Amino acid sequence: MRVFIAGVDGYLGWSLAVHLASLGHEVAGIDAYYRRDWVAEMGSQSATPIRRMTERLAAFHDHFGRSLDFRRGDLRNYNLVLNTFRAFEPEAIVHLGEMPSAPYSMIDVEHAVFTQTNNIVTTLNILFAMREACPEAHLVKLGTMGEYGTPNVDIPEGFFEVEFRGRRDVLPFPRQAGSWYHQSKVHDSHNVAMACRIWGLRSTDIMQGVVYGTRIDAMGDDERLLTRFDFDQCFGTAINRFCAQAVIGEPLTPFGTGGQRRGFIPLRDSMQCLTLALLHPPQPGEYRVFNQFAETYNVLELAEKVKKVGDELGLDVEIRRTENPRIEQEEHYYNPDHAQLLRLGYRPSGDLEGELRVVLGDLLRYRDRILARKQALLPDIRWDGRRRKVRYLEGR
Repeated sequence: MRVFIAGVDGYLGWSLAVHLASLGHEVAGIDAYYRRDWVAEMGSQSATPIRRMTERLAAFHDHFGRSLDFRRGDLRNYNLVLNTFRAFEPEAIVHLGEMPSAPYSMIDVEHAVFTQTNNIVTTLNILFAMREACPEAHLVKLGTMGEYGTPNVDIPEGFFEVEFRGRRDVLPFPRQAGSWYHQSKVHDSHNVAMACRIWGLRSTDIMQGVVYGTRIDAMGDDERLLTRFDFDQCFGTAINRFCAQAVIGEPLTPFGTGGQRRGFIPLRDSMQCLTLALLHPPQPGEYRVFNQFAETYNVLELAEKVKKVGDELGLDVEIRRTENPRIEQEEHYYNPDHAQLLRLGYRPSGDLEGELRVVLGDLLRYRDRILARKQALLPDIRWDGRRRKVRYLEGR
């Protein structure tokens, strides 16, 4: 299969390129290196050393005996996207080329406007270019479980049946975004669904939970093939920050009560799920939604897991809750469905603690890189617009 990856230099994009190449697929991609710039803006760096793209491409060729057809460019440039699709003629397009951080989008008006503009425009450009250049291609667009919010009912996979005034219909499940980033993804979902409806495009919208992990098997022991691992307040998820804190002897810092529950999936399982979606495309005109996660945990449970594994490795891990810089429910109902990928053959590869042992083992090799940017671990971006470091709460 000929697969084009938008955002191929990123955490998921690079991993997916390596994974697909190991399975024999032909891969092309585009990236503007914005993720590297955004993390630097936060005063941080990837815990794992990320090589320049020329070195990554050389390693890719060394391992898989084929080149990754790479272009540097901004997806907001429609002619670039159109001409790239015409040249590569993709059978599938995986859109991972958006700004992926809720905190980054909440910094100020400039960051909010950039997030919405970048994410919505890049998705629209891809849709229009598909219509013109490759209307039979399958778009796998990365959404987020955060689009749903935390409603007090079960969360279906995209759609639910509604009865109102004696009439029934199947409609999109309501979205309740909690940041300008998540709101941009909601707009994306609506735009992709409309493009499928009016142009006959086909798309799988992946409502993905939090992805964690430092590697996939296809990367082997070649450091040039590693994907990034961010731990700063914007691009490092809670589980990433906890692992980085454990490795350098800092307390793990759940926000507020720590009761915020979310879905989580290991990196290797995310690759498995994305590949299953690619290998089983929808029909022309079909817009489908997969909820992609393996298990749900609240952030205090995550901290407890990291502490347990860290203590087993001799790290003597402490947990200290902090103020919550976000405006969100800290205790809530959360029960999302995730049956469709299981029906396609997804089988979880292991458990959270097993993957954490791999992550912490890898991060111990790069402890100095985390220590050099430890100031980036404690958040100061608040949802009310202020910039002030969170304080530790009394007690645990």
